[in-house]
Amino acid sequence: MDKRIYLCLAHMSGKEQDFIKEAFETNWVVPLGPNVNAFEEALESFVGENKRIVALSAGTAAIHLALIQLGVQPGDEVICQSFTFCASANPVTYVGAIPVFVDSEETTWNMSPILLEKAIQDRIVKTGKKPKAIIPVHLYGMPAKMDEICAIAEKYEIPVVEDAAEALGSEYKRRKCGTFGTYGALSFNGNKMITTSGGGALIVPDEAAKKQTLFYATQAREPFPYYQHEHIGYNYRMSNICAGIGCGQMTVLEKHIAHHRHVHALYEQAFADIEGITLKSNPAKEFDANYWLCTILIDPVATGFDYEELRVALDAKGIETRPLWKPMHLQPVFAHNPCYIDGTAEKLFNKGLCIPAGPFVTDEDVAYIVNEIRKQLR
Repeated sequence: MDKRIYLCLAHMSGKEQDFIKEAFETNWVVPLGPNVNAFEEALESFVGENKRIVALSAGTAAIHLALIQLGVQPGDEVICQSFTFCASANPVTYVGAIPVFVDSEETTWNMSPILLEKAIQDRIVKTGKKPKAIIPVHLYGMPAKMDEICAIAEKYEIPVVEDAAEALGSEYKRRKCGTFGTYGALSFNGNKMITTSGGGALIVPDEAAKKQTLFYATQAREPFPYYQHEHIGYNYRMSNICAGIGCGQMTVLEKHIAHHRHVHALYEQAFADIEGITLKSNPAKEFDANYWLCTILIDPVATGFDYEELRVALDAKGIETRPLWKPMHLQPVFAHNPCYIDGTAEKLFNKGLCIPAGPFVTDEDVAYIVNEIRKQLR
């Protein structure tokens, strides 16, 4: 095959240029303007639940601002999912707090409710105070067990910040991911379900929270005719140019989600009779993943190869793949952080691979990918 098949390339609707052109013609090229307002309104309509949204420079910024508004202070502890990208945990350190890592459960690959409660109880005993927040992640677009996680959070009166960076459009019990917690973070990085080239957003509960988030995202300027600052603020607002891309992307969001689910269905059918390859799928009817990336687990005994051997072989055939996230409790930078693990995330990391699922992945591409995997079987 001449072309290279990528995991998830950005796909433009064709309407992005219209919004960007209008921004240039009207000189709205700053971190406010009609595109920002329109993008936020479109996202609010999409996620529902009467939530409000603030468009920001990154999903990482969204988590950071959520923690600030929850009053997380230096020395506090925040419970994080270990099996995730570092952007889920790094903002905890930005505020001087300590990430406490919790392992996943095998059904969704997301935060284990059993280990979550164990971690809360143990931290209370060891530190004399409970963690200040819980950050579950909807990994690869698969919804976490939000009923159980939220019930535990409510029991101990600890707020939840959902990392839905990979889960735009995913639903749990017909409710959009990112709307269960006090706050929810979205990402519009170049390889996400939709993109603003970079960027993210914070899902907030109401207008008051939106106003407060905007305050911190625009350098915490007080309402004086001169520049007065009584709090530390940040330059986290999304520009009107990037929001213009987002407005164009919102016109194809549903199409993108449908395509990812279609690609997953093709893989599901193709892998059904391949021993040793397990495709991650919705575990029950309550879960409706967007399948941002399709993921497989490889049994090296049954297949004759491990995930790294397959990754190298597919790369040579023009197919981009990627190992699953290396758990945070195994990262050198977090080597000394408290963690509550049972081996699930580590096992998944050592067996898993992400395979292409984006808008440019065709039915023929899927057939080619599956065929190349079959060729490696021994």
